[in-house]
Amino acid sequence: MILEHALLPVKPGTEARFVEAFDEAKQIISAMPGFLGLTLSRCIERPGTYLLLVQWETLEDHSEGFRGSEQYQQWRRLLHHFYEPFPTVEHFEPVLSV
Repeated sequence: MILEHALLPVKPGTEARFVEAFDEAKQIISAMPGFLGLTLSRCIERPGTYLLLVQWETLEDHSEGFRGSEQYQQWRRLLHHFYEPFPTVEHFEPVLSV
């Protein structure tokens, strides 16, 4: 399992529209091969910052499968205009868990 991590800096004043758009966009990503689940959380100290965690079966399911798909273009159209600056996406693999 791979965990995708992205801090999403949403432009001030667009937070409610972002959450609505993300609610629509989650249908796109959840239908992708290798998708296992996601959470979107809002930062308490910085309410315009969201934490996106997506679980994938493999790194390639995200980096090649999703990012190389036509569905990703729909995802981009729905969400990318909300970010300032554009987020950095990183991937993690489990080391320890309880």
